[in-house]
Amino acid sequence: MSPFGRRAATASGPAGGLVDGRALVERVGALRAAVDAGGGRLETDAVAAAEPVLRRAEERLGLGTGRTVVALAGATGSGKSSLFNALAGLPLAQTGARRPTTASPTACVWGPEPAEELLDWLEVPRRHRSDRESALDAGDQVDLHGLVLLDLPDHDSTTLAHRLEVDRLVRLVDLLVWVVDPQKYADDALHARYLRRLAGHDDVVLLVLNQVDRLAPADADATQEDLRRLLAEDGLARADVLTTSARTGAGVAALRGRLADAVAARALALRRTEADLEDVRASLARGVAADVVPVPAAEDLPGADQLVGALAGAAGVPAVVDAVEGDHRRRAARRTGWPPLRWTARLRREPLRRLGLEGRRASGDGEAPELVVSSVPAPTPSQRAAVELAGRRVGAGCSQGLPPRWAAAVREAAAPPGPEVADALDRAVVGVELPRTSPRWWAVAGAAQVVLAVAAVVGLVWLAGLGVAAWLQLPDAAVPAVGPAREDGTRVLPLPTALAVGGLVLGALLAAVSRRVAAAGARRERRRAAERLEAAVRTVAADAVLGPVARVLAEHEHVRSSLAPPATTPRRDAPRRTARRRAGAAASAAGDERRGH
Repeated sequence: MSPFGRRAATASGPAGGLVDGRALVERVGALRAAVDAGGGRLETDAVAAAEPVLRRAEERLGLGTGRTVVALAGATGSGKSSLFNALAGLPLAQTGARRPTTASPTACVWGPEPAEELLDWLEVPRRHRSDRESALDAGDQVDLHGLVLLDLPDHDSTTLAHRLEVDRLVRLVDLLVWVVDPQKYADDALHARYLRRLAGHDDVVLLVLNQVDRLAPADADATQEDLRRLLAEDGLARADVLTTSARTGAGVAALRGRLADAVAARALALRRTEADLEDVRASLARGVAADVVPVPAAEDLPGADQLVGALAGAAGVPAVVDAVEGDHRRRAARRTGWPPLRWTARLRREPLRRLGLEGRRASGDGEAPELVVSSVPAPTPSQRAAVELAGRRVGAGCSQGLPPRWAAAVREAAAPPGPEVADALDRAVVGVELPRTSPRWWAVAGAAQVVLAVAAVVGLVWLAGLGVAAWLQLPDAAVPAVGPAREDGTRVLPLPTALAVGGLVLGALLAAVSRRVAAAGARRERRRAAERLEAAVRTVAADAVLGPVARVLAEHEHVRSSLAPPATTPRRDAPRRTARRRAGAAASAAGDERRGH
């Protein structure tokens, strides 16, 4: 809680209705957090206008709400200074025919407690401050204890400094009492410059139609109704309108009663702050979506899979998985192929070595190994175009429903990655531990191939020896035979032939079977490599594109929820205020009737 939180929360008290000082402190913090989080994605004008309002709210709440600041504002000749003196019961404000009469704000303070800190904040000159407390009052002024009444310069003064002073104080006071006269109540300068800008501040704006003694009763009623109509057009339909005559005193008692109600409630400072903060919130809220925009995880963003696929293609993942599959097939052929032809596999450069990926493994302590740039082929123009298109699709899909500035931020976060992302992809590919297994059956098949090759060689050499012996017409030697027996008991197939043919045929058959089994294993290695490489590419995509996009969406939702309108509850002090208002109006009417008689 900020330093002014305790004072604001305590000052509101139970008489302050449902306006909670602590809640306002929290709203100030939430609005500041929204501005900080929104940055340049909120409307520039709204952000610029929010800062002074938030600062004023902090300062006003920090001063406590034990005092109620009421300002009498009006045009030249409206009689506000005379009305100020009538309310004070003392000739404190200068009145006269010279215009403008009021050059600096004049303050009258009711109550024994000093209000110097508050008046310093309002920048009221010390020579224009008066304390309305005297032993002669005999408690007549106790109902206004806590009131700080200001008489402001004329808002239509020909002196620029006067108008600027009015503009400054209008933003600071708790209750604005606009004093108008029958001749200038519809002045566009009043309505356009001030009242329309106070739309939504009905609870802290009061219109006083002064100098009604110059009008017939019917004309006064008509003027009052016309003023109500203008207020409704200004967005102040619930603002009250009273009629007074500072010269005759008509309506002054009712106005004093309204000020007494404001002092008794001790909540106008909170309500003015609440209204100002609501203006800021509504203005800032125009820069965010009206409804909740989903914030999925980075990997679940629309178009995330297409982006990962495009980045994988640009990173050379297809070439790497082809190399993994080819490497498995090559190593299987060297281990399980027919021995006389195994040497041919050495004539081709190893696929992973060709890409600079052979022997890459994760270090034993779990840290990434020291990497170098691989020889994976650079992305082609079509692959770069695919990445750009996929990024734009992510931006377009995630920016739906967002205001223009937030949508632009999403599209910027999803923009096509630059050279640093290409380096990150290369490091990710090189850092993946590629599967490079050697199944046990390779050793069994390899040993079997060696046995079959030896048998074939023995059979061929034997047959060659028998052929040479026959060519030299040497005596026939006994040759063992295998296979089914004939009728005479001899075997069908001579052993040398069986060894030669069997070794060759079975070796070729074993090689063919081994190739098929190795191909299945190579495809499994390919899938495992593709999964690991895709996970690495997905990490890069999350860091470079998807993560930033998700963060923008999360920031928008945080700002949007911070700017959501607070729950409203009817104020419990409304019946009491209405009763006081009716009683004051009745007293005023009775006084007018007596003066008329």
